[in-house]
Amino acid sequence: MGELYVLEMDGMDQSAVDLEDPTRLVFDYVRRIGDLVDALPAGPLRVLHVGGAAMSLPRYVAATRPRSAQIVLEPAADIVDRVRAEAPLPARSGIKVRPVDGESGILAVRDDSQDLVILDAFEDGVVPVSLTTAAYVEQVGRVLAPGGLFVANLVDRPPYPRVRAFVAAVRALGEVAVGAEPATLKGRRPGNLVVASGAVPAGAFGTPSPLEYRVFHGRAVADAFGGGRPG
Repeated sequence: MGELYVLEMDGMDQSAVDLEDPTRLVFDYVRRIGDLVDALPAGPLRVLHVGGAAMSLPRYVAATRPRSAQIVLEPAADIVDRVRAEAPLPARSGIKVRPVDGESGILAVRDDSQDLVILDAFEDGVVPVSLTTAAYVEQVGRVLAPGGLFVANLVDRPPYPRVRAFVAAVRALGEVAVGAEPATLKGRRPGNLVVASGAVPAGAFGTPSPLEYRVFHGRAVADAFGGGRPG
């Protein structure tokens, strides 16, 4: 293991990057998103990241999918400058950072241009509500290429009001799968729930699905989180 760079924002550890091994994903929910990336068809990907922080996932994609074209929408220009100084991105990484928020930034992204959209953005410790609305999901659907995948990290707790509303919105994109931390499912504390929608790959969240992470597919999503018809 190499040197671990940890970025703190809003009093929380926001990102953790192994500067010698970008394939090492420290936070569990980030590892679950990495599993989804790994399950996509082989080769370079076109990826839009809504939220960047220390760029854990863009670095991961660059390392595991060489020649990928990635756009990062990160409005905190001071954070981007700090990360570039303290934990520079690899040369020729294919990662382009735009200092704009997710709402305005996605409007400049071409239709049908992205294989993968990842929402992992926080403001004052929570995911901005504006990035989880049906209107924003429509924008994601616009920029996704046919067969594309949308992955979102949300923070919620039972009875999951935010995740339920989000699942209802992303049903329009296709299949839906949800991965959740056991402690969050038991209502012990708010936690990360990863929602994948669109062309969800077989073996989502790893094969077999990690025992410490509960994964819902199809009818289980509808039963546990609402959102209408089963996937």
